[in-house]
Amino acid sequence: MEVVGGLEMNRHAVAGMEIVYNKFLSLRRTELKNQQMEINQPKQRFHAVFAVCIRLIVFCGLLLSGPEMQVAKGQNSMPQANQQNGKPSKDFSSRPNIVLVFIDDMGWADFSCFGNTDIETSHIDRLAREGISFEQFYVNSPICSPSRTAISTGQYPQRWRIGSYLSNRKSNAQRGMANWLDPQAPMLARMLKQSGYMTGHFGKWHMGGQRDVGDAPLITEYGFDQSLTNFEGLGPRVLPLKYVPGMAAAQKHALGSDKLGKGPIHWEDRSLITASFTEKAIQFIKQAQKRKKPFYINLWPDDVHSPFHPPLDRYSRSANPKQKRRANYLAVLKTMDDQLGKLFDLIRGDQELRNNTLLLICSDNGHEPGCGSAGELRGAKVTLFEGGIRSPLVVWGPSFLNGDEVGGQNRDSIFSAIDLVPSLIELTETEVAAKPNWDGESVLQTLLGYSHDSRRKPLFFRRPPDRKRWKGMLDLPDLAIRNGPWKLLCDYDGSRPFLYNIFKDHGEEQNLALDPLQAENVKTLTQQVVDWHLSMPPDNGSNFK
Repeated sequence: MEVVGGLEMNRHAVAGMEIVYNKFLSLRRTELKNQQMEINQPKQRFHAVFAVCIRLIVFCGLLLSGPEMQVAKGQNSMPQANQQNGKPSKDFSSRPNIVLVFIDDMGWADFSCFGNTDIETSHIDRLAREGISFEQFYVNSPICSPSRTAISTGQYPQRWRIGSYLSNRKSNAQRGMANWLDPQAPMLARMLKQSGYMTGHFGKWHMGGQRDVGDAPLITEYGFDQSLTNFEGLGPRVLPLKYVPGMAAAQKHALGSDKLGKGPIHWEDRSLITASFTEKAIQFIKQAQKRKKPFYINLWPDDVHSPFHPPLDRYSRSANPKQKRRANYLAVLKTMDDQLGKLFDLIRGDQELRNNTLLLICSDNGHEPGCGSAGELRGAKVTLFEGGIRSPLVVWGPSFLNGDEVGGQNRDSIFSAIDLVPSLIELTETEVAAKPNWDGESVLQTLLGYSHDSRRKPLFFRRPPDRKRWKGMLDLPDLAIRNGPWKLLCDYDGSRPFLYNIFKDHGEEQNLALDPLQAENVKTLTQQVVDWHLSMPPDNGSNFK
């Protein structure tokens, strides 16, 4: 208990009062500014007025509600700024549901709400209009498996010896990598399940159980009640049938998964794989509703990863190979948006779900060159330039978000996928018996629009060990650090530095590393990222051929 204005209140009430107070000061500052007055007037007056208001509010509440007036354990403590039809938009008797949509290989500028003018991602755009978009959000690797490890654990994936995409045993060993994520990793799903959530993973996994690795743990061993995946995971699977006009018959695309066992397999047209994952997620939501339990869902489509197989009525007939590839990529993106829209519509249209569900939508890494787009950002998938590690992020949840920020884009706050885990743990008020050594920090206030703060510590990155060069991009930097406006890239030993002010130079075009005024900055950032690199388990990036 804490004392506010002479009254004992629990921490949830105090947190709520603090936010009300901050809002009060913000409105007062705006008023003074409009009156062209100085804001540095004595603040004691504000504190005194606010303290009196708090006493009156709490006193009236006690009179109306009696001694039972308190915020119960397990309820959401965030303020609910939005109201609909004059009624509170949040059911305080429920813990929040969470759906994390993690798209595969999509560029930073591929949503139309992030600048794509070639197609319209109408369902995701609608969530952006009703939610908040974040432009300075990072994933923690420019390639698949480590990015998925980071967003699942809140830790840098190098801690678990996953630095590139998981493949067959020989390839994994050559790159100095594990064959699967250690099931003892601090999984967000497991922590939520242990606290009473129903947990489901529907979509691409790629953290073990691919190619010839048939002895990896099942997805359900990581804290999920149910799962459905593709050829890069074990347990129930839906595998694609690829067909393009002119083929005699569809081709199975399994990459060895159909020989591994460990779960039933269903074959489906490649253009309907995301629809299969979405339908399974919808069934799971309905089961959770019936059981009156909160749910956490990973909805991780295999789209928009190549090869591209949109529905035949959207398949490009262009004779130009580059134009055809781009057109089919866009058709897959549009189809994915339509198929995910079925789940979005369910949540938006059901009052219970709408009032108590938080949706997060982002990509696991940058786009494949010639397919997606990072807009003005430099680089693409596998690179540590912005186009490889920046992702669009859309957060939707009418009952949770600051109404003043809804429909806007946060261009200031720097945070990443590892920060989502402690943030969601805080949102759900999940008690963790032994707090993990998270590399992520809770940025919940920022995520919900009540702050524009960034994470406090720098973000560190290490390239995939097998990606010193890729698709015409040669001698790529090995390491990167983002700290405030500054981004530095260098090689493992700190040589060949590139320094950019990302706030001023979004496209990483002006290397300031040789500017004498930045010499100390370069030295400090280089030392920080090299020290971090040496603190992580090594991979074979320095000698991989």
